[in-house]
Amino acid sequence: MSTLLDSLAERAGIEPGYHDIWGTYRVPSEATKRRLLTAMGLACGDDAACRDSLDRLAAMQASGPVPPTAVVPHEAQPVAVPVRVPPDRPDAVIAWRLDLEDGGSLEGRVAAAALPVGAGGDGAGRMLALPDGLAMGYHDLTVTLDPQGTAASCRLIVAPARCWTPEDAAPEVPRLWGISCQLYALCGDGDWGIGTFRDLGDLAERAAAAGAAGIGFNPPHALFPADPEQISPYSPSSRLYLNVLYIDPRAVPEFAGCAEAAAMLADGDVRAVLAAGRRGAIVDYPRIAGVVLPLLNCLYRRFRTLNLDTAGRALTPRGKAFEDFRSAGGEPLRNFALFHALQARFAAETGDGFAWHRWPAAYRRPDMPAVRAFAEAEAATVDFHIYLQWLADTQLGEAAARARAAGMPIGLYRDLAVGIGADSASAWAAPDTFVAGISVGAPPDLLNHLGQSWGILPINPLTLARTGYATMVRAIRANMAHAGALRIDHVMGLMHLFWVPAGESATDGAYVRYPFDDLLRIVALESRRNRCIVIGEDLGTVPDGFRPRMKAAGLLSYCVFQFERVGDRLFRRAGDYPETALVTAGTHDLPTLAGFWAGDDLALRRRLKLYPDRAMQDSDAGERGGDRQRLLAALLDAGLIERRAVPSAVTDTTDETGPEIDEALLVALHRYLARTPCRLMMVQIEDVVGQTDQQNLPGTTHEHANWQRRLDRPLSEIFTDPRVGRLLQAVDEERRDSRD
Repeated sequence: MSTLLDSLAERAGIEPGYHDIWGTYRVPSEATKRRLLTAMGLACGDDAACRDSLDRLAAMQASGPVPPTAVVPHEAQPVAVPVRVPPDRPDAVIAWRLDLEDGGSLEGRVAAAALPVGAGGDGAGRMLALPDGLAMGYHDLTVTLDPQGTAASCRLIVAPARCWTPEDAAPEVPRLWGISCQLYALCGDGDWGIGTFRDLGDLAERAAAAGAAGIGFNPPHALFPADPEQISPYSPSSRLYLNVLYIDPRAVPEFAGCAEAAAMLADGDVRAVLAAGRRGAIVDYPRIAGVVLPLLNCLYRRFRTLNLDTAGRALTPRGKAFEDFRSAGGEPLRNFALFHALQARFAAETGDGFAWHRWPAAYRRPDMPAVRAFAEAEAATVDFHIYLQWLADTQLGEAAARARAAGMPIGLYRDLAVGIGADSASAWAAPDTFVAGISVGAPPDLLNHLGQSWGILPINPLTLARTGYATMVRAIRANMAHAGALRIDHVMGLMHLFWVPAGESATDGAYVRYPFDDLLRIVALESRRNRCIVIGEDLGTVPDGFRPRMKAAGLLSYCVFQFERVGDRLFRRAGDYPETALVTAGTHDLPTLAGFWAGDDLALRRRLKLYPDRAMQDSDAGERGGDRQRLLAALLDAGLIERRAVPSAVTDTTDETGPEIDEALLVALHRYLARTPCRLMMVQIEDVVGQTDQQNLPGTTHEHANWQRRLDRPLSEIFTDPRVGRLLQAVDEERRDSRD
């Protein structure tokens, strides 16, 4: 018999259980359900509390004549919206007004009794058909039940069924390819010890000349200027804004003729930091931030002097452009900037200003009087952080324009992280939207038998429809800006996310449902509007039926060569890959091809003592030896190498270290992937240059230089290397071949 707790959990979206990767059905414990419900804001301490919460949820879902949000299919014209008419109001007349996104409006009146009964069939639910031909977009419907009714509002989202696709972007080229990179890893001429948006534009132009259709890169999400050691792009301060360390100060208009900036760069200590950064193999974020942020602050002061009056109002066209950016950003941008101004203040005062939960209580929400007073008194400081976002957005846009001008049909291919950090600006600005005390993660699987807890906050699904899906719309739209493609990390989160209570093992987690149909259509709407291809990163535990739904909606699946196996772990034949997918050799969480071939990742795990026992270590070493043989077998089967070219060393399965990968094998493997029918292929720049170290080693923090590894040479040298030219030419030839 179902208990009240179970009923409440089901109504709130907590799934009753799930099948793990081994087929075992796992049921969340009562304690886990109570932790998750409490985090959602639902009391559940005893039966009485559960009953009250059930009543509250029922009231929320049935309140008013129209739902707070209705996502309706654009293709089903005329659009119909559910309207609830109380049974005791059979004579009610529905008066409606639709305020269209383009500024127009429509209105009408209809007897409730004349409307068809909705799917519920209880006589209270009716379907109100609106005029035919409604445009895709975000409209506002107001409904009043006359006589003596009160008005109720509904955000009406008219959305398409399918995303913008590679066929839409480049109908004449069936199989596109691009180069993926970690933006921080790029080395430009005279760089700052970290890649910049200018370097991204340089890479795009060089790659376009080789035939690439786009450039993919890690999430450029905003991090924490006051704490530059927080460097994971997948645990950001905000997914709406950009990492300001990617700004190239020399490309800022205020830099030219700025004597103070010139003096700063002439300082011996600064020159030493920059020289060390340019020579270094890893990005030293704190030292770079210690140079770049003061320099940008210097440029900001010059900007204010030249373009704004003492009250911060525009005096020049450039000042007006900044003012327009600030105005367009509205309250979300202002709160983001305000958070980082406060974080810098408390970090300076206490040395521990990173976690806003430890700020004085009067500053823990943006609507508190002390925060408003700070914003007024420190308006110029708040504007500094808005200025940084303006510069970052401008320079990212310039990189995108260079990619397009170079002939790339996709241009920039961005990456959207699955969530935000617990101490983030987004969590501070909207504490009722994000769920505190919970971490998104993954259940136990083949990659991690203990499961994973990623330390990022989920959105509370109970708030989504009530707020018109504003949080998700803003995140998707912001990350499609300046982009021709967007990868959605852990795309299964559109259907459900694995929630783990803080401090608990991932084995104590549970899946929580999200409104998949609505979110999928919103993604498609933003994709169409922005002409942006969408790739869903669908690795790990994938729900039954999920991938067909992705395909129907026009999202590309994500095929990683190292995971694409059949039978006895044989590598999948190139011709058997799906068309509606992106194919790549690896990811930032996996070894590069050179590292995979040599077994460097296994040696690293051994050195860091990440193996629980010697048996697993030996098993991985033996498996890697087998993988070398299986890889060669796949290339032999495809006719891409000759049997006499097989190195005898790869047959050794007793040690995890293998031979270095040679050019012929690297080219053959890329030809193999390029021959797949997948609509899009991404070539990792680390594989192009033959680097062995992977960018991120899951399960580590400071033990490995995650998110810090730079390329071993500048872009100017990479693209003049004949070996690089031969590899990219091979990929381009195979991708343009029409044999598929």
